Amino acid sequence: MAHDEDLREEEAARTIHKNVLWCVGIGFIPFPVLDMLALTGVQLKMLAELADLHGVSFSENSGKSAIGALAGGIGPHMLARGAVGSLVKSIPLVGTIAGMLTMPVLAGAATYAVGRVFHRHFASGGTFLTFDPEKVRAYYEEKFAEGKKMVKILREEKKGKRKKHDDD
Repeated sequence: MAHDEDLREEEAARTIHKNVLWCVGIGFIPFPVLDMLALTGVQLKMLAELADLHGVSFSENSGKSAIGALAGGIGPHMLARGAVGSLVKSIPLVGTIAGMLTMPVLAGAATYAVGRVFHRHFASGGTFLTFDPEKVRAYYEEKFAEGKKMVKILREEKKGKRKKHDDD
């Protein structure tokens, strides 16, 4: 039984990591709003994968509702950061550069946090119907901070690999 839980944890970690990478890439989309739509799409796909991993019934509507409830439950300041990061891209040149520096980190961190929240919820026997965003607010914020650190480390590793490749 513990072996199954370990395998499920490993698969969840792989699923979350893969989707974080997708969302970091989405953060580089230079078009405001389009990046947010793509981010939501990837997060929905991740929720479907995590739900399937835990045998939880998934529908696009339940996924959208859960993400919306979580976003609303984390407070306007967290939600505003992502929207502002996206909209700042509409300022010619400077805004595009600034948005492309901040959005990949925010998108990756948010996706990591959403993934960890729902994996934990599903692993404890929860479903979309029993999801209570108020109960996971602190955990989401903790995982969001963890996700920001993880994305920054991934970026540094990529820079290091690129530099090593350029030196060869």
